[in-house]
Amino acid sequence: MLLQAQSLTTHFTPSPTLFRPNLKAQSFPRKSCSFPKLSCFKTLKCSLSAVSEATRLGLSSSAKPFPAEVSRTILELSSEGTLSTLTHDGWPLGISVRFAVAPDGTPILRLNEADGLFPVDKRSSLHVQLKQCGLRTPQCTIQGSLAKPGDRMFSKRLLSAWTKRFGSEAEEDELYYIDVEKVLQIEDFKEGGIWVTSSDYKSAAPDPLRDFAEKIVTEINTNNMEDVYRFCNVYVDLDFQVSEAKMIWVDRLGFDVRIHSPPSSIFDVRIPFPREVMDEKGAKSSFNCMSQIAWEVEKNFHIPDFKKVEQLKQIA
Repeated sequence: MLLQAQSLTTHFTPSPTLFRPNLKAQSFPRKSCSFPKLSCFKTLKCSLSAVSEATRLGLSSSAKPFPAEVSRTILELSSEGTLSTLTHDGWPLGISVRFAVAPDGTPILRLNEADGLFPVDKRSSLHVQLKQCGLRTPQCTIQGSLAKPGDRMFSKRLLSAWTKRFGSEAEEDELYYIDVEKVLQIEDFKEGGIWVTSSDYKSAAPDPLRDFAEKIVTEINTNNMEDVYRFCNVYVDLDFQVSEAKMIWVDRLGFDVRIHSPPSSIFDVRIPFPREVMDEKGAKSSFNCMSQIAWEVEKNFHIPDFKKVEQLKQIA
């Protein structure tokens, strides 16, 4: 079943029946398809060629943003974290702080120098977490030196970034920044991390879908659950029945789905887009195309000419 026949710039239309994935045939009435604002496809042939392109481009379950890009995205979508460093008496101390981000990813902090808790030019870290639809919490830890701006122009750039983030100005003598040395990026709790160099972190760009990713995922999980199940059935090579499926997050290269299998197994799977998308319209258009193709494949109107995702990550 395709994502419904109205513009996704407003919302995804709810489907009448919750589809439970099973490779055995189950029937749903096909709905008419028209997209007043999104020109996703004109014919089915166009849609199928889009998915076939995924194979030609080599897209697979590993097609996902690099850790440096994920770290930049986490900081761009967050404004609070835990700053940790050593105090003058040698004890480690962590406190919650608000932060802004400079264009190159440098964290900017507003601290009260009078409290004497954080000596300047000392090793420190900033730990930031991003909750994704209550299912996953990617996080990153910035390691570097806590410092004050060294010149007036640099100070003004930091002040401008702070004002843009929070809408209120700060005194120049209150601004600190972390001179990034390396970054630890972790996908979720209880998982191992990947170290990112300072140069890779600063040269990376945050994901272009970051500002509306949560809205898209919420709309699909709320109104189009049967399409999420169908994505699992058609685009993922599964040898078990899915009892529950829920989208976790979406980015420029694809989306992640949390799958439950009886009695208690839980998996995450990465499903790539046919091609990279750079904005909300492109993401919704790709979902429409993939949903249309999945419906056609499920109804045996066409034989799938793409390779199914085989890599699943077991969570429990």
